[in-house]
Amino acid sequence: MSITLNGESHEASAGISVARLLDELGQGEQRVVVEHNGAILPRTQYEATRVAEGDQFEIVRAIGGGAAEPEDPLIVGGRRFGSRLLVGTGKYRDAQQTRSAIDASGAEIVTVALRRTNIGQSPDEPNLLDTLPPDVFTILPNTAGCYTADEAVRTCRLARELLDGHSLVKLEVIGDRTTLYPDVPATLAAAETLVAEGFEVMAYTSDDPVMCKRLEEAGCVAVMPLAAPIGSGLGIQNRYNLMTIIEQATVPILVDAGVGTASDAAVAMELGCHGVLMNTAIAEARDPVRMARAMKLGVEAGREAFLAGRMARRRFASASSPEEGVSR
Repeated sequence: MSITLNGESHEASAGISVARLLDELGQGEQRVVVEHNGAILPRTQYEATRVAEGDQFEIVRAIGGGAAEPEDPLIVGGRRFGSRLLVGTGKYRDAQQTRSAIDASGAEIVTVALRRTNIGQSPDEPNLLDTLPPDVFTILPNTAGCYTADEAVRTCRLARELLDGHSLVKLEVIGDRTTLYPDVPATLAAAETLVAEGFEVMAYTSDDPVMCKRLEEAGCVAVMPLAAPIGSGLGIQNRYNLMTIIEQATVPILVDAGVGTASDAAVAMELGCHGVLMNTAIAEARDPVRMARAMKLGVEAGREAFLAGRMARRRFASASSPEEGVSR
């Protein structure tokens, strides 16, 4: 009989169970989530659910996410983290480099994207969740690549099933394929839907103080304004908007997108941001592992400087050594 798998026609045996279908596709031992005719199918129903003529299936997987109590924790949705650096998992050479860089960064939260499984892949092909196990890292599913609110909401629902009820998600709805700037009205609409469904939403948006406040009011547990376009490495482009966003917020504000090097991360933290999320700046560095360490130190130094309180700026010089007793 003919069914549709990940958008393509596929022949399946009559009366086969979903569990058996996954076995035949080499996905039986993989961590995947199945959408059956538009509805997420719980794993407990794989064996009992029979495949019928014309059925449509989407099979997706995650791709490239007990310490001492931190002295200065980042608190997101009631969760406490020792690191204020969040990192992505794309663009690395391989799984080993991904893990080495993330270990060097000290990050506890890692973002992952969801993509269709490769139906023909070997069961031995590495899975990102094997490289970054959820019992070691807090996996942050990301709606990267979504251009509508409906796509983003659907992706979050799939992620929750894939990660056994995990509710913390990073929401982004892209409005332009060239600049990758967010579609902020669609982001707000998706956030409202997801919050109503019990998701803890960390929302990527523009550096607009009005929209950031509205996302907070919609129930987002963190708001993530861009520093510059995604993957640009241009650094903090509008520090005054960021300062306004931070001053009016009652939830964590994390810079997301545009960081290029450790000094950019330090500037964001010195302004009072609660954290920084980055991917390209580490993964595309000549030495990603060393850059990951540099980013860790940049975030830590910026946070320390913010807590210390910088000196006042002066128009004229002020001698650091007293002039009294100087021989004339």
